[in-house]
Amino acid sequence: MKLLFLALPSVYRLAAFVGVGIVLGAVLAPGTGLAQKTMQQEAAAIFRPIPENPPKLPGNIVTPVKVELGRLLYFDPRLSASQLISCQTCHNVGLGGADLQETSIGHGWQKGPRNAPTTFNSVFNVAQFWDGRAKDLAEQSKGPVQAAVEMNNTPDRVVATLASIPQYVDLFAKAFPGQRNPVSFENMAQAIEAFEATLLTPGAPLDAFITGDESALTPTQQEGLRLFIDSGCSDCHYGINLGGMGYYPFGVAEAPSEDVRPTDDTGRFVVTNTASDKYVFKSPILRNVAITQPYFHSGKVWRLRDAVQIMGSSQLGFELEGKDADIITEFLKALTGKQPEVAHPILPPSTESTPKPMTQLLPEKESGKKG
Repeated sequence: MKLLFLALPSVYRLAAFVGVGIVLGAVLAPGTGLAQKTMQQEAAAIFRPIPENPPKLPGNIVTPVKVELGRLLYFDPRLSASQLISCQTCHNVGLGGADLQETSIGHGWQKGPRNAPTTFNSVFNVAQFWDGRAKDLAEQSKGPVQAAVEMNNTPDRVVATLASIPQYVDLFAKAFPGQRNPVSFENMAQAIEAFEATLLTPGAPLDAFITGDESALTPTQQEGLRLFIDSGCSDCHYGINLGGMGYYPFGVAEAPSEDVRPTDDTGRFVVTNTASDKYVFKSPILRNVAITQPYFHSGKVWRLRDAVQIMGSSQLGFELEGKDADIITEFLKALTGKQPEVAHPILPPSTESTPKPMTQLLPEKESGKKG
């Protein structure tokens, strides 16, 4: 109230002392009339609700059979050399599209270098991976399959595996009609992309609020929304996903502790080889953030409130303590949407010609880039 009052022109501040400002203050107070509508309108201009249906995918015509093929592939551990690890392993659809690990466990119980981002709503990201090295979900899906620390496989071996299973051969032919060799590594990636694009979480309280339901957010969450915007959080965490739309240095005001921001992970610098991109990362999406712990690319922070405080000191340049940290944390809980209900499929059986599991590590040059 004090901040609103001081922001008024001096003529209105003077009027307050003769009673007019009391009326004006009542109208502009948070949670009432004009202030309520203004906050809804401001939030609606910064954020967008998650839709019920997935967007169109550039260069990838989505059909029901392609989505179904992608669902099977997402759950199929035979995409990995060991036949133990699937997309679902690190991006569990029952756990917010993540895996509740600091960094994911891959082939031979190796620990990956970064925390696994959620696949939910990731179709709206400007790019994929923490460093944005994949332009879309199709390109992203190829990476873990080939990474030695993750699924440790090769494109040729993946194709040989899928081509040895008659049900997959039939599904690929239906999903990619008219192609001479529909069972391909590229088509595998496009099918997974088509399925992952359906992993949306509409109906979060914030979405209801910005589309007109004033009661969708609690008073505390509304306070948190106001502070989230006014303190500058929304400068990086905006748009449909409240993040995932740009790249920012982690440590604008001060560097986080080394366990939170390891010095040997220089972020986007590895992709661009540009000095200014050292410790720059794609802003993580905040959709469903309350259920996708742990936080940051290192996965070292488990409490959401702690993550909020770290962002205050490292990105905003001031401490978010006490009530401020509490109300922003409460607001972030309003970003949890309706979780997609995805049944674990019964996968097509292997045949005698299906390649056998391999538990040894492939040479790095054969298995592709780590992480």
